[in-house]
Formats: sequence, C-alpha cells, structure tokens
Amino acid sequence: MHSATEYDRLPGATRVSLMTVARSAESVHAVIKAYDVRGVVGEQIDADFVRDVAGSFARLMRGEGAKRVVIGHDMRDSSPELSEAFADGVQSQGLDVVHIGLASTDELYFASGHLDCPGAMFTASHNPAAYNGIKLCRAKALPVGQDTGLATISEEVIAGVPAYDGARGSATEADLLADYAAFLHKLVDLSGSRPLRIAVDAGNGMGGFTVPAVLGTLPQFTIEPLFFELDGTFPNHEANPLDPKNLVDLQAHVRKTGADIGLAFDGDADRCFVVDEKGDPVSPSAVTALVAERELAKEPGATVIHNLITSKAVPELVTELGGTPVRTRVGHSFIKQQMAATGAIFGGEHSAHYYFRDFWGADSGMLAALHVLAALGEKERPMSELASAYSSYAASGEINSTVADAADRTAAVLDAFGKRAQNVDRLDGVTVNLPDGAWFNLRASNTEPLLRLNVEARSQEEVDALVTEILSIVRA
Repeated sequence: MHSATEYDRLPGATRVSLMTVARSAESVHAVIKAYDVRGVVGEQIDADFVRDVAGSFARLMRGEGAKRVVIGHDMRDSSPELSEAFADGVQSQGLDVVHIGLASTDELYFASGHLDCPGAMFTASHNPAAYNGIKLCRAKALPVGQDTGLATISEEVIAGVPAYDGARGSATEADLLADYAAFLHKLVDLSGSRPLRIAVDAGNGMGGFTVPAVLGTLPQFTIEPLFFELDGTFPNHEANPLDPKNLVDLQAHVRKTGADIGLAFDGDADRCFVVDEKGDPVSPSAVTALVAERELAKEPGATVIHNLITSKAVPELVTELGGTPVRTRVGHSFIKQQMAATGAIFGGEHSAHYYFRDFWGADSGMLAALHVLAALGEKERPMSELASAYSSYAASGEINSTVADAADRTAAVLDAFGKRAQNVDRLDGVTVNLPDGAWFNLRASNTEPLLRLNVEARSQEEVDALVTEILSIVRA
C-alpha cells in the first residue's frame, strides 16, 4: 500500500497500473450492496479496494461537476486508515478532499449539505467490529444507491478504474461539529422546555461524540451518559438498539437515574430509539407520528412519508391532521427518492430512521430526538403518557426466520390466508390485510436467507396469535 505522498512520486506507468487492477465480480458484488459498501475488513475490504471505489466515485462525481468530496469516519479501528485511502483515490482523480474526521453519519450528511459537495462516511453502522463500510452521497446529501451510482462503481472496480492524467487534488481539514449542533438547534426550538433528565446509551458509538455537542450544551437538560467512550470493539453490547436485548442496559439506567426519558443511538448515531420514564420502549412508529404532528403544525397539508412496516396509526394521524401520507418500500433510498419526488416535509421508518426535508431530505436520529424532547418538555406529562397518544395498535416488531426457500414459504402463508385476506399487495414482499384491521408483512432479506415478519393488530393477543400461526407455516 502506498501513502498519498509516495503515490505522487511513482512513475506515471506505475500510477496507471495501480488504478487499473481488475477485481472479481463476485468479490465486488459481495461488498458493494444495494445502499452502501460494507464487508469484513482485511477479507472483503482493504485500503486498495477502498482506493479503487474512491477513484470510481470521484470520476462519477467529477462528471457531474463536483470539485471536492467531504469525508468523515466513525470510531472503528480501521476507519482512519480506510478514510485516508479513500481520500487518496479521490485526489488521484483530480478532486479535492475535506476531512471532517470523527463524525456521526448525519453529521456527514450535514457537511455534504452545508458544503454543497458529495460525501463519504466510513462506518458499518451497527455491524460487529470486524466490519466497515462506506455510505456515499451526492451534494446536498442526495443518496447514492445501486440505481444511482453504485452499479456503475461496481462495474469500474471490476474492470479496473481508469487513471486520471490531470493534476492531483488537494486535502484540507474542517471541524464542523459545532456548526452541526447549531444547525439542529435552529430547526427545533427547545428554549421553552422544562428541565429534563435524559439517559443516553451511546453504545460506545458516535453518539458519545455528538450528544455532548448537541444536548450537553443545553442548560435545561441533565445528561445521564452510558457507554459514551468511543470504542469500535463495542465492549458492552452491540450498537443496534433495534434488537431488544441491546436496550436492556438503557432501560435499567433510566430506572436507576430517575430519568424522564432514555435515548439509544446505533453505531454511527443516525438512528435513535426512545425509552419512556418507566424503561418501556417507545415504538419508532409512535415517534414517527409524534414528529409528523409537529412538522405538520409548521406546514399544514404537507406530505409525510412512511414505509409499509410502519403502524397504520401514522397514515391515520397524518390524514386526520390534513396532511398527505405516502407509503413506500423499506429502505433509505426509497424514502429519500419519495422525499425528493413529493417534497415531503418528513419521513419515518419502523427501523428508527427519520428523514427531514429541512435536513436535505436525509435521516438524522439526533434531529428526531430533539423533536421528542421538545414535545416532552412543552408540557408537564411523562413520556409514557405522551407516547400512548400515538400508540393505538399492538405490533410484533420484526421477527426473522431462516428459510431455504423464501418464495416457497411466502406462497404457503398466502395459501393459508387466502380466504381470510381482505387484500394482498406486493409493494415490498407481501402485505396481507385482514378484515378485522390486522395486517402482516413478509419480506425476504436482500442479503441473507431470511424471511422478515411484521404483524399489527388491535390487541397484543391478536398479534401473538397471528405470529404463532404464521411462524408455524414459515418454519415448518
């Protein structure tokens, strides 16, 4: 591996050869996925591979008129080296680089919007320590997915990225953390909030870096930190609050400290989960409905995006408030496309990704947290009472089953529910609506031999009965 300085000293022919190494299609497609680049460091991803991805990305962005790329990274041990290799690849294609160093993913999106340039964030989000990856975006945080650039990058990395014969780009550094915090504070007015005690589990991820800057500077808030030490080995628990076992520490911390609310962030802190004052989880659907109500109060009649796994309570509330709900597939690229196409003011997913038009249509767990804190701080009522107003249905959460043939198992379930189904749609997997208002969705994973089940009904008893029935077929 060559450093940027060493690369500059190499003969021209050698420099070209470094940028034209072909890679196997199988190895590339295993890492460049539908929404991002992700794999095991040292086995699937290394500095040379990252340099090639950067070169192709820079070529693509240069062709669209970009002059520079902003780069951030999380706290994983491999992130600084890989981000430097990416910078090398970008500069070798004649574009400048702005390093912002340690950052959450939504801080990188802020940097892309603020600086009006494409961006690259080095993170594997909630994946284990052995993994790393790259989330890419165009200027103004516009997403780069399979259909909007990643397929082109894959092809070039497989064939060998053509060298650039122009001048090498430069590199500068910028600290944007304070600007990021100030921007979020402008979007949500917390000046009238009552004092709140907030327990925060950063999971040794980037929330430990951004929470002090965003929440710790507000005098009405007392932060009760848990696992704020940046540690990419995740010594305490996985930085994936979507899994209930990773909320246990926060739930206990809320009860121990007497906090008014608990917040849990994933590894790159772009998702935020909420726990009430009793330590009970608040569903992301309830958070989506709460934020949607606040955003619609600012702009009556606006459009709100929700994915098809989100509770029916969300579109029902949006309609009741005079807004326009738009249902979409699961996945940030679909949400962001719909945000852009409809001009939606807000979008939410069951996985606790929350998207804001005022944040360039990108997702920010921190911004969603500020909205929840503002709603809680405005009135003298506990978080459990506030959340209950947005929780009119019972839900199963996402249940995964390992299957040999997802299509066969899905067909078997549809067969069993054929006469009972009110209607079936196939926007993303199959969603079966039942006459009593209950529904369930079965989706095959894009990357694993899994079927994902989500069920919603009027009562927990109905949910449990449906889950038992469906899983008995899926796992037969």
